[in-house]
Amino acid sequence: MAFSADELRVLRRALANALHPTPLPEEDVQDCLRLAGAVDEAVSEGGRLRAFLLADLARYRDALPGSLSGYLELLQDALAAGYDPRPDDLAALRALRAGPTAAALLERCQVLAERSVRARLAGRAVSVTAPAPRSRLLALPGGLAAAEEPERPRTPSRPPAPARPSAPGERPKPKPSEVFPPRRRPAPAPPPEERAVS
Repeated sequence: MAFSADELRVLRRALANALHPTPLPEEDVQDCLRLAGAVDEAVSEGGRLRAFLLADLARYRDALPGSLSGYLELLQDALAAGYDPRPDDLAALRALRAGPTAAALLERCQVLAERSVRARLAGRAVSVTAPAPRSRLLALPGGLAAAEEPERPRTPSRPPAPARPSAPGERPKPKPSEVFPPRRRPAPAPPPEERAVS
């Protein structure tokens, strides 16, 4: 991503203000907002161009071998933009490796694919074996203030106080099962034939 001289001046002022915060004039605030909008637009435009390039690459790959020169050129552009070659690309290049350009691209794509697989496996192994350590939150109670205070010795918790014996003449508290006795189910009614006989 390239910045113009004016955008670089705005970026420099924004970075200086981030290091030494001071109230910004309204004009500087508007310049920063315009620069942020331009960066967002450039990022979204870059994403659209990348999607178009990958779709074009897939079309040329499907039309092989007739689209050989266009496919190799598009693949080189995609690799320069950070594209990880897929198994379809490796299979197509293996079929075309008789040509020197395709053979060189196949070697390059195999190295990139192997590096990508290793990075994915290493990331998966790290996430499975050891979760990332959590840093202490400094803005919440128990953060920085708790780190600076020395730990106080913990006092053992007191055992629960024994139940107070009831005084003579005082009625004990009833249990819930005594206050609310369980409901009894009514006896099932006899079948109609038995009623008629009796």
